[in-house]
Amino acid sequence: MPVTAPPAAFQPSTAITVIIPVRNEAENILHLLRDLERQRYPRELLEVLVIDDHSDDETATLVEEFILASGLQAKYLQLENYVKYKGKKAAVQVGVEQARGELLVFTDGDCRVGPEWLRSYAFVYETEQPYFISGPVSFHNTHTHFERMQLVEFSSLIGIGGASIALGQPNMCNGANLAYRKDIFERVGGFAGNETIASGDDEFLLHKVHQAFPERVKFLKSPEAIIYTSARKTLISFVQQRVRWASKWKFYQNLPVQLVALSVFLVNLLLFLAIPAVLWGNLPAWAFLLAYLTKFAVDFLFLREITNFLQARRFLWYFLPLQFVYTPYVLITAVWGLWGRYHWKGRTIKTYERQRV
Repeated sequence: MPVTAPPAAFQPSTAITVIIPVRNEAENILHLLRDLERQRYPRELLEVLVIDDHSDDETATLVEEFILASGLQAKYLQLENYVKYKGKKAAVQVGVEQARGELLVFTDGDCRVGPEWLRSYAFVYETEQPYFISGPVSFHNTHTHFERMQLVEFSSLIGIGGASIALGQPNMCNGANLAYRKDIFERVGGFAGNETIASGDDEFLLHKVHQAFPERVKFLKSPEAIIYTSARKTLISFVQQRVRWASKWKFYQNLPVQLVALSVFLVNLLLFLAIPAVLWGNLPAWAFLLAYLTKFAVDFLFLREITNFLQARRFLWYFLPLQFVYTPYVLITAVWGLWGRYHWKGRTIKTYERQRV
Protein backbone atom coordinates (compact mmCIF):
# COMPACT_ATOMS: atom_id res chain seq x y z
CA MET A 1 0.00 0.00 0.00
CA PRO A 2 1.73 3.23 -1.14
CA VAL A 3 2.11 6.24 1.12
CA THR A 4 -0.39 8.95 0.19
CA ALA A 5 1.04 12.24 1.42
CA PRO A 6 -0.17 15.50 -0.17
CA PRO A 7 2.36 17.31 -2.36
CA ALA A 8 3.39 20.82 -1.33
CA ALA A 9 1.53 22.37 -4.26
CA PHE A 10 -1.80 20.76 -3.40
CA GLN A 11 -4.56 23.33 -2.81
CA PRO A 12 -7.61 21.73 -1.14
CA SER A 13 -11.13 22.72 -2.13
CA THR A 14 -13.20 20.48 0.15
CA ALA A 15 -15.30 21.96 2.95
CA ILE A 16 -14.43 19.94 6.07
CA THR A 17 -16.20 19.71 9.40
CA VAL A 18 -14.14 18.27 12.26
CA ILE A 19 -16.46 16.58 14.76
CA ILE A 20 -15.19 15.97 18.29
CA PRO A 21 -17.48 14.07 20.70
CA VAL A 22 -16.23 14.67 24.25
CA ARG A 23 -17.00 13.75 27.82
CA ASN A 24 -14.89 15.08 30.69
CA GLU A 25 -11.90 16.12 28.57
CA ALA A 26 -10.90 19.27 30.47
CA GLU A 27 -7.37 17.92 30.83
CA ASN A 28 -6.86 17.41 27.09
CA ILE A 29 -9.28 19.33 24.89
CA LEU A 30 -7.32 22.59 24.62
CA HIS A 31 -4.30 20.77 23.21
CA LEU A 32 -6.42 19.38 20.39
CA LEU A 33 -8.17 22.69 19.68
CA ARG A 34 -4.82 24.47 19.44
CA ASP A 35 -3.63 21.79 17.03
CA LEU A 36 -6.70 22.47 14.89
CA GLU A 37 -5.98 26.18 14.99
CA ARG A 38 -2.53 25.42 13.53
CA GLN A 39 -3.87 23.34 10.64
CA ARG A 40 -2.50 24.29 7.22
CA TYR A 41 -5.98 24.33 5.80
CA PRO A 42 -8.05 27.22 4.40
CA ARG A 43 -10.04 28.74 7.27
CA GLU A 44 -13.04 29.36 5.04
CA LEU A 45 -13.25 25.61 4.34
CA LEU A 46 -12.90 24.47 7.97
CA GLU A 47 -15.56 24.10 10.64
CA VAL A 48 -15.06 22.55 14.11
CA LEU A 49 -17.88 21.11 16.22
CA VAL A 50 -17.35 19.99 19.81
CA ILE A 51 -20.30 17.94 21.06
CA ASP A 52 -20.34 17.51 24.83
CA ASP A 53 -21.81 14.26 26.16
CA HIS A 54 -22.88 15.50 29.64
CA SER A 55 -19.44 16.43 30.99
CA ASP A 56 -19.29 17.29 34.68
CA ASP A 57 -15.83 18.86 34.69
CA GLU A 58 -14.54 22.13 33.21
CA THR A 59 -14.77 21.03 29.57
CA ALA A 60 -17.59 23.44 28.72
CA THR A 61 -15.86 26.51 30.16
CA LEU A 62 -12.55 25.75 28.49
CA VAL A 63 -14.06 25.11 25.05
CA GLU A 64 -16.30 28.17 25.12
CA GLU A 65 -13.44 30.45 26.19
CA PHE A 66 -11.22 29.04 23.44
CA ILE A 67 -13.87 29.58 20.76
CA LEU A 68 -14.32 33.21 21.79
CA ALA A 69 -10.59 33.87 21.52
CA SER A 70 -9.95 31.73 18.42
CA GLY A 71 -10.21 32.53 14.76
CA LEU A 72 -11.67 29.11 13.98
CA GLN A 73 -15.23 28.61 12.82
CA ALA A 74 -16.05 26.53 15.87
CA LYS A 75 -19.15 25.67 17.88
CA TYR A 76 -19.67 24.05 21.25
CA LEU A 77 -22.84 21.93 21.38
CA GLN A 78 -24.29 20.30 24.49
CA LEU A 79 -25.82 16.94 23.66
CA GLU A 80 -28.66 17.38 26.13
CA ASN A 81 -29.94 20.38 24.14
CA TYR A 82 -30.53 18.22 21.06
CA VAL A 83 -31.52 14.71 22.16
CA LYS A 84 -32.45 12.94 25.37
CA TYR A 85 -29.94 10.16 24.72
CA LYS A 86 -26.41 9.79 26.07
CA GLY A 87 -23.30 8.23 24.60
CA LYS A 88 -20.81 8.78 21.83
CA LYS A 89 -23.10 7.64 19.02
CA ALA A 90 -25.70 10.22 20.02
CA ALA A 91 -22.98 12.90 20.05
CA VAL A 92 -21.74 11.82 16.61
CA GLN A 93 -25.30 11.82 15.27
CA VAL A 94 -25.84 15.41 16.45
CA GLY A 95 -22.49 16.43 14.98
CA VAL A 96 -23.38 14.96 11.59
CA GLU A 97 -26.78 16.70 11.60
CA GLN A 98 -25.28 20.09 12.49
CA ALA A 99 -22.24 19.89 10.20
CA ARG A 100 -22.03 22.12 7.14
CA GLY A 101 -19.00 20.46 5.56
CA GLU A 102 -19.02 17.93 2.75
CA LEU A 103 -16.38 15.72 4.36
CA LEU A 104 -16.77 14.94 8.08
CA VAL A 105 -13.54 14.20 9.93
CA PHE A 106 -13.69 12.67 13.41
CA THR A 107 -11.33 12.54 16.35
CA ASP A 108 -11.47 12.36 20.15
CA GLY A 109 -10.88 15.04 22.75
CA ASP A 110 -7.72 13.41 24.10
CA CYS A 111 -5.90 13.28 20.75
CA ARG A 112 -3.17 15.35 19.12
CA VAL A 113 -2.91 16.07 15.40
CA GLY A 114 -0.20 17.45 13.15
CA PRO A 115 -0.59 20.57 10.98
CA GLU A 116 -0.97 18.53 7.75
CA TRP A 117 -3.70 16.26 9.12
CA LEU A 118 -6.64 17.79 7.24
CA ARG A 119 -4.68 18.41 4.02
CA SER A 120 -3.87 14.68 4.01
CA TYR A 121 -7.55 13.82 4.21
CA ALA A 122 -8.52 16.36 1.55
CA PHE A 123 -5.81 15.12 -0.83
CA VAL A 124 -6.95 11.49 -0.69
CA TYR A 125 -10.59 12.52 -0.85
CA GLU A 126 -10.15 14.76 -3.88
CA THR A 127 -7.82 12.48 -5.82
CA GLU A 128 -9.37 9.05 -5.12
CA GLN A 129 -12.94 9.98 -4.15
CA PRO A 130 -13.52 7.44 -1.35
CA TYR A 131 -16.69 7.54 0.73
CA PHE A 132 -15.06 6.40 3.98
CA ILE A 133 -11.45 7.01 5.06
CA SER A 134 -9.76 5.33 8.01
CA GLY A 135 -6.69 7.04 9.45
CA PRO A 136 -3.74 5.78 11.53
CA VAL A 137 -3.57 6.19 15.31
CA SER A 138 -0.62 5.73 17.63
CA PHE A 139 0.48 6.54 21.17
CA HIS A 140 2.78 9.29 22.38
CA ASN A 141 4.45 10.04 25.71
CA THR A 142 4.96 6.34 26.40
CA HIS A 143 7.27 6.44 29.41
CA THR A 144 6.67 3.08 31.09
CA HIS A 145 7.18 -0.47 29.86
CA PHE A 146 3.45 -1.07 30.21
CA GLU A 147 2.63 1.87 27.94
CA ARG A 148 5.18 0.78 25.35
CA MET A 149 3.78 -2.74 25.27
CA GLN A 150 0.37 -1.19 24.62
CA LEU A 151 1.84 0.83 21.76
CA VAL A 152 3.09 -2.32 20.03
CA GLU A 153 -0.17 -4.21 20.63
CA PHE A 154 -2.22 -1.26 19.41
CA SER A 155 -0.01 -0.93 16.33
CA SER A 156 -1.00 -4.45 15.34
CA LEU A 157 -4.69 -3.45 15.43
CA ILE A 158 -4.05 -0.40 13.25
CA GLY A 159 -2.03 -2.54 10.86
CA ILE A 160 -4.72 -5.22 10.63
CA GLY A 161 -7.34 -2.55 9.96
CA GLY A 162 -5.26 -0.95 7.21
CA ALA A 163 -4.35 -4.27 5.62
CA SER A 164 -7.96 -5.47 5.61
CA ILE A 165 -9.03 -2.30 3.80
CA ALA A 166 -6.25 -2.69 1.25
CA LEU A 167 -7.41 -6.28 0.63
CA GLY A 168 -10.97 -5.12 0.04
CA GLN A 169 -12.38 -6.72 3.21
CA PRO A 170 -12.49 -3.95 5.86
CA ASN A 171 -12.90 -5.28 9.38
CA MET A 172 -11.77 -2.59 11.80
CA CYS A 173 -10.92 1.09 12.16
CA ASN A 174 -10.53 3.58 14.99
CA GLY A 175 -12.98 6.39 15.73
CA ALA A 176 -10.14 8.64 16.85
CA ASN A 177 -9.14 9.16 13.22
CA LEU A 178 -11.63 8.64 10.41
CA ALA A 179 -13.71 10.54 7.88
CA TYR A 180 -16.72 10.04 5.66
CA ARG A 181 -19.04 12.04 3.47
CA LYS A 182 -22.06 13.50 5.20
CA ASP A 183 -24.46 12.25 2.57
CA ILE A 184 -23.03 8.73 2.81
CA PHE A 185 -23.82 8.60 6.54
CA GLU A 186 -27.42 9.36 5.67
CA ARG A 187 -27.56 7.00 2.68
CA VAL A 188 -26.46 3.94 4.71
CA GLY A 189 -28.84 4.79 7.55
CA GLY A 190 -26.28 6.07 10.04
CA PHE A 191 -26.33 4.04 13.24
CA ALA A 192 -29.76 2.51 12.61
CA GLY A 193 -29.69 -1.10 13.78
CA ASN A 194 -26.82 -0.61 16.24
CA GLU A 195 -27.76 2.66 17.95
CA THR A 196 -28.38 0.84 21.25
CA ILE A 197 -24.89 -0.73 21.30
CA ALA A 198 -22.61 1.44 23.40
CA SER A 199 -19.47 0.90 21.31
CA GLY A 200 -18.92 0.68 17.55
CA ASP A 201 -19.60 4.18 16.25
CA ASP A 202 -16.67 3.56 13.90
CA GLU A 203 -16.66 -0.09 12.80
CA PHE A 204 -20.40 -0.65 12.32
CA LEU A 205 -20.47 2.32 9.96
CA LEU A 206 -17.35 1.06 8.19
CA HIS A 207 -19.08 -2.27 7.53
CA LYS A 208 -22.25 -0.54 6.31
CA VAL A 209 -20.40 1.67 3.86
CA HIS A 210 -18.35 -1.23 2.52
CA GLN A 211 -21.44 -3.38 2.05
CA ALA A 212 -23.32 -0.62 0.23
CA PHE A 213 -20.36 0.78 -1.70
CA PRO A 214 -17.57 -1.79 -2.22
CA GLU A 215 -14.19 -0.34 -3.15
CA ARG A 216 -15.12 3.05 -1.67
CA VAL A 217 -13.29 2.57 1.63
CA LYS A 218 -9.72 3.85 1.89
CA PHE A 219 -6.94 3.67 4.48
CA LEU A 220 -5.00 6.93 4.76
CA LYS A 221 -1.41 5.70 4.80
CA SER A 222 0.38 8.96 5.41
CA PRO A 223 2.72 9.82 8.31
CA GLU A 224 1.24 13.33 8.24
CA ALA A 225 -2.16 11.87 9.08
CA ILE A 226 -1.12 9.94 12.21
CA ILE A 227 -3.12 10.94 15.26
CA TYR A 228 -1.56 10.51 18.68
CA THR A 229 -3.29 9.68 21.92
CA SER A 230 -2.17 8.31 25.29
CA ALA A 231 -1.88 4.72 26.39
CA ARG A 232 -3.81 3.62 29.46
CA LYS A 233 -1.95 4.32 32.68
CA THR A 234 -3.21 1.38 34.72
CA LEU A 235 -3.96 -2.27 34.02
CA ILE A 236 -7.58 -1.82 35.15
CA SER A 237 -8.26 1.06 32.75
CA PHE A 238 -6.52 -0.86 29.95
CA VAL A 239 -8.73 -3.93 30.47
CA GLN A 240 -11.85 -1.75 30.67
CA GLN A 241 -10.99 -0.13 27.33
CA ARG A 242 -10.29 -3.43 25.59
CA VAL A 243 -13.46 -5.00 26.97
CA ARG A 244 -15.37 -2.00 25.59
CA TRP A 245 -13.86 -2.67 22.16
CA ALA A 246 -14.47 -6.42 22.36
CA SER A 247 -18.10 -5.99 23.44
CA LYS A 248 -19.22 -5.04 19.92
CA TRP A 249 -17.85 -8.14 18.20
CA LYS A 250 -20.93 -10.25 18.89
CA PHE A 251 -23.12 -7.66 17.13
CA TYR A 252 -21.23 -7.75 13.83
CA GLN A 253 -23.57 -8.54 10.90
CA ASN A 254 -20.92 -9.02 8.21
CA LEU A 255 -19.97 -12.71 7.93
CA PRO A 256 -16.31 -12.20 6.84
CA VAL A 257 -15.77 -9.82 9.77
CA GLN A 258 -17.38 -12.30 12.15
CA LEU A 259 -15.07 -15.03 10.84
CA VAL A 260 -11.97 -12.88 11.36
CA ALA A 261 -12.95 -12.15 14.98
CA LEU A 262 -13.73 -15.84 15.57
CA SER A 263 -10.43 -16.92 13.98
CA VAL A 264 -8.40 -14.63 16.22
CA PHE A 265 -10.17 -16.01 19.28
CA LEU A 266 -9.78 -19.67 18.21
CA VAL A 267 -6.07 -19.36 17.35
CA ASN A 268 -5.32 -17.92 20.77
CA LEU A 269 -7.58 -20.46 22.48
CA LEU A 270 -5.78 -23.34 20.77
CA LEU A 271 -2.38 -21.94 21.73
CA PHE A 272 -3.57 -21.63 25.32
CA LEU A 273 -4.94 -25.20 25.40
CA ALA A 274 -1.76 -26.51 23.82
CA ILE A 275 0.25 -25.68 26.96
CA PRO A 276 -1.45 -28.25 29.26
CA ALA A 277 -1.58 -30.67 26.32
CA VAL A 278 2.22 -30.54 26.10
CA LEU A 279 2.61 -30.86 29.87
CA TRP A 280 0.31 -33.91 29.97
CA GLY A 281 2.06 -35.55 27.03
CA ASN A 282 -0.89 -35.29 24.64
CA LEU A 283 0.95 -32.99 22.22
CA PRO A 284 4.61 -33.28 21.14
CA ALA A 285 6.69 -30.37 22.36
CA TRP A 286 8.16 -29.91 18.88
CA ALA A 287 4.69 -29.40 17.39
CA PHE A 288 3.87 -26.75 19.97
CA LEU A 289 7.17 -24.94 19.42
CA LEU A 290 6.76 -25.06 15.65
CA ALA A 291 3.26 -23.55 15.84
CA TYR A 292 4.35 -20.91 18.31
CA LEU A 293 7.48 -19.93 16.36
CA THR A 294 5.51 -19.72 13.12
CA LYS A 295 3.02 -17.34 14.70
CA PHE A 296 5.89 -15.41 16.29
CA ALA A 297 7.68 -14.96 12.95
CA VAL A 298 4.56 -13.85 11.07
CA ASP A 299 3.59 -11.40 13.82
CA PHE A 300 7.11 -9.99 14.03
CA LEU A 301 7.45 -9.35 10.30
CA PHE A 302 4.04 -7.69 10.20
CA LEU A 303 4.70 -5.51 13.24
CA ARG A 304 8.11 -4.48 11.94
CA GLU A 305 6.44 -2.86 8.93
CA ILE A 306 3.64 -1.26 10.95
CA THR A 307 5.85 0.20 13.67
CA ASN A 308 8.16 1.55 10.99
CA PHE A 309 5.26 3.40 9.35
CA LEU A 310 4.03 4.66 12.74
CA GLN A 311 7.55 5.89 13.53
CA ALA A 312 7.74 3.60 16.56
CA ARG A 313 10.30 1.04 15.33
CA ARG A 314 12.47 1.59 18.42
CA PHE A 315 9.75 0.01 20.55
CA LEU A 316 9.43 -3.15 18.46
CA TRP A 317 11.39 -5.26 20.95
CA TYR A 318 8.45 -4.96 23.38
CA PHE A 319 6.90 -7.52 21.07
CA LEU A 320 8.88 -10.16 23.00
CA PRO A 321 7.33 -9.77 26.49
CA LEU A 322 3.97 -9.10 24.83
CA GLN A 323 4.00 -12.67 23.49
CA PHE A 324 3.74 -14.10 27.01
CA VAL A 325 0.60 -12.17 27.93
CA TYR A 326 -1.17 -11.72 24.60
CA THR A 327 -2.99 -15.06 24.46
CA PRO A 328 -4.58 -14.90 27.95
CA TYR A 329 -5.32 -11.21 27.40
CA VAL A 330 -7.25 -11.92 24.19
CA LEU A 331 -9.23 -14.73 25.81
CA ILE A 332 -10.11 -12.75 28.93
CA THR A 333 -11.23 -9.60 27.10
CA ALA A 334 -13.18 -11.63 24.53
CA VAL A 335 -15.15 -13.54 27.17
CA TRP A 336 -15.59 -10.45 29.33
CA GLY A 337 -16.73 -8.52 26.30
CA LEU A 338 -19.44 -11.10 25.65
CA TRP A 339 -20.88 -11.49 29.12
CA GLY A 340 -19.40 -8.95 31.52
CA ARG A 341 -19.61 -5.23 32.17
CA TYR A 342 -17.18 -2.36 32.08
CA HIS A 343 -16.82 1.17 33.42
CA TRP A 344 -16.10 4.01 31.01
CA LYS A 345 -16.21 7.78 31.47
CA GLY A 346 -18.10 7.42 34.75
CA ARG A 347 -20.70 5.00 33.34
CA THR A 348 -21.25 1.30 33.91
CA ILE A 349 -22.21 -0.61 30.78
CA LYS A 350 -23.32 -4.23 30.55
CA THR A 351 -21.79 -5.90 27.52
CA TYR A 352 -24.34 -8.69 27.25
CA GLU A 353 -27.37 -6.55 26.57
CA ARG A 354 -28.27 -3.63 24.36
CA GLN A 355 -28.34 -0.26 26.02
CA ARG A 356 -31.49 1.76 26.37
CA VAL A 357 -31.62 4.97 24.41
